[in-house]
Amino acid sequence: MENGKQAVDLSSVRTTRLELMKTKRRISIAQRGIKLLKVKRSSLVMAFLEMARKLALMPENMLSAVSLAVETTKIAEIESGSVELERAAAERPRLEVNVKANNVMGVRVSDITADKSALTHEFFDAISSPAPIDDMKKVYSKLFTLLIEVAEKENAMRKLLHEISKVNRRINALENLRIPQWGAQAGFIEQRLGDNERDTIVSLKFIKRKLEATTS
Repeated sequence: MENGKQAVDLSSVRTTRLELMKTKRRISIAQRGIKLLKVKRSSLVMAFLEMARKLALMPENMLSAVSLAVETTKIAEIESGSVELERAAAERPRLEVNVKANNVMGVRVSDITADKSALTHEFFDAISSPAPIDDMKKVYSKLFTLLIEVAEKENAMRKLLHEISKVNRRINALENLRIPQWGAQAGFIEQRLGDNERDTIVSLKFIKRKLEATTS
């Protein structure tokens, strides 16, 4: 390796014009592929940054939701008693989560949402509860929904980051490995074809002089 460039084995390269055309076509296709991959990478990065921006706002909302849940739990215990609170905690509501797949530049990202109608019905209608207990359930319902949103965005960001890394590796492989290799092969073929052409011209001139000498 010299000056950071990887040596290319040219011993098995066929030095024909057809092979030269094929090699140049590979270079052209790879260059177009790099442009498309860079467009895809830009779109993935934009989607990642947008999710990161939304996720950055959620810790404050999460902290507020947790604080409110703790506060409403204390109020419910004071006003309704620990027995009523324990009965509410022992309930097993039916919680439904809807999962839908979105496509972001070929990356399947899950869109997870909680079924709020199921939450409302099961939390509030199954057992008659005092108002403080109902208020507490509403707060925890919102907290549950917020947790689902955070999990969804974190999972989507991991997938996008993984895909961005894959695209970067493909771009680097084409720019720093494949295209330089094909470029070296094309240059080698052109040099050999040029050498062959010059040898042919020299041979033809030699034959021409021989013929002229024999006829004179």
